[in-house]
Amino acid sequence: MTKSKWKKLILDQMNALNIQKDAYNPAVETLAGILEQRDKTFREFKSSGGHSVVEYTNKGGSTNMTKNPLLILWDDLNKSALAYWRELGLTPSSYKKMTGDTPKKEKPGGLAAALASLETN
Repeated sequence: MTKSKWKKLILDQMNALNIQKDAYNPAVETLAGILEQRDKTFREFKSSGGHSVVEYTNKGGSTNMTKNPLLILWDDLNKSALAYWRELGLTPSSYKKMTGDTPKKEKPGGLAAALASLETN
């Protein structure tokens, strides 16, 4: 997904949680860039065969198996993105810390509402 699509998705999520403020725009911009890079890295990892370990030849000429650098980068980008999600209140625990409340669930409709009414009777 592109950076602009990620940014729109993040802002939509923040608006849905009623936590969007203009002061967060630089963090949203950074998070969108991280997620775009994460997606590109994962595509490159998959197109290179998706191997979690690769052969590496060190300066001494010895060849060893090592963790795929693309997998390491992808994991690092995920960890960075998670840190930004937490800062923006986009995880359940960080949302609760920011607002003192849990995200509101939509009321069930149709069959779920009927089943819920049976449980209360």
